[in-house]
Amino acid sequence: MELLEVIKTRRSIRQFQDRLVPEDHVNRIIEAAMMAPSAGNQQSWHFVVITDRAKLDAIPSFHPHGKMVLQAPVAILICGDPAGKPWPDFWVQDCSAAAQNALLAARDLGLGTVWAGVYPAVDRMDGFRSLLAIPEHIYPFALIPIGWPAGAFQTADRFKPELIHRETW
Repeated sequence: MELLEVIKTRRSIRQFQDRLVPEDHVNRIIEAAMMAPSAGNQQSWHFVVITDRAKLDAIPSFHPHGKMVLQAPVAILICGDPAGKPWPDFWVQDCSAAAQNALLAARDLGLGTVWAGVYPAVDRMDGFRSLLAIPEHIYPFALIPIGWPAGAFQTADRFKPELIHRETW
């Protein structure tokens, strides 16, 4: 698939088919996430792959926008680790770039995803720390449920020239 088609047809998918996602696909998504740019190439991220049905089903108890994981066969939690990094304040940007790469790679593979924000909501971060035994110095950042979409991908035009400024505001 062409990159611009991937970008234009990527949507937040919240309904999934009852069908497993191959482990190879999950690995390819994480590989793409790890190819994202990061400040000084510090790669201040970690990835927790969640396939355990009981753990996935527990997520909506502390994440108010996480109900789609009840249908998803797998989710990836992207976590930030600024400790000991040369540019520790940039971990959020690093993890954001990784998340976007993951979303695009999944779409390229025909999979649906949704970016369910975690950071900076303390209750959501604490919920993931408890559920997945994440150390205190690691920041749960974004949950990406992944599955085969229940519907078709659609192209949308979100280009808005009025948001573009040249040379000055």
